[in-house]
Amino acid sequence: MCVRLGRIRSLATAMAALAILTSVAAACGGGGKPSPGLPSTLGPIAFTSDRDGNTEIYTMNPDGSAQTRLTDSPGNDWQSGWSPDGSRIAFSSERDGNLEIYVMNADGSSQTRLTNDPAQDVLPAWSPDGQRIVFTSSRDGNLEVYVMNADGSGQTNLSQNPEKDFAATWSPDGQHIVFVGEHEGKWDLYIMNADGSDRRGLTVSEGAEGRPVWSPDGKRIAFHAYRAEGLPDVYVMNADGSAETRLTSDSAADDWPAWSPDGSLIAFQSKRDGNTEVYIMNADGSGQTRLTNNPAVDAEPAWGTRQP
Repeated sequence: MCVRLGRIRSLATAMAALAILTSVAAACGGGGKPSPGLPSTLGPIAFTSDRDGNTEIYTMNPDGSAQTRLTDSPGNDWQSGWSPDGSRIAFSSERDGNLEIYVMNADGSSQTRLTNDPAQDVLPAWSPDGQRIVFTSSRDGNLEVYVMNADGSGQTNLSQNPEKDFAATWSPDGQHIVFVGEHEGKWDLYIMNADGSDRRGLTVSEGAEGRPVWSPDGKRIAFHAYRAEGLPDVYVMNADGSAETRLTSDSAADDWPAWSPDGSLIAFQSKRDGNTEVYIMNADGSGQTRLTNNPAVDAEPAWGTRQP
């Protein structure tokens, strides 16, 4: 693994307590292409790669073609998230010497800093109306879930918890936020109202969960989890925490799920071929297929909406 990305993952792991950023055919689906085929309406996939010697953000078509670099900064850029209309990408960057949230157009232009705090601001995710961004920050001395307007104004602590909360994403109706929370040294998934009220647990596990993301119809949540085997796999459950189902089953790490805009596919990162690459699979776990194939690390997929 590249030294730079290794350093990033060490930092992120420290921040997320090994639950969000850790970074051969799968037993759940073989090596065939997702069926019945990739819908022509799917948008691009953003991902992180250090293939050019520095960790940057790239995009590609859903079939893995047209891999294009978007950022080119002296610092490291990663953790991308698409605006609902597919026109912009929020991301984390240390280009100015500290981890902050930035936003850019979908073609990489107009890169603009949104946060400016000596603490670490990471893991941005847009609200479904495109007006707000939820993110994780350590500015109050502890990892917490924050929200801000899409222009960076109105930065507010939502979780207000003495223990750590992070890796938040919105429900498609904008009413709820799912996130990873610490309780008595364990990492589980929680949900709260969009204003931070009514926090309640979704999972209770001896392992650790990370990277929860809502399906586009709001009925399910995909996430990765560390169970008895010690390495993460991708799971899905109903939005109320019921019917948890394991989608990947591999001797290597499978994590960082991202739904396609139509909910038929899930992108994820995997080390099953000896190097971290981006894969996709059907939403039931079948048809697990590698999209990237590079000696560098390709990771952290985020699926955007196709623009007209």
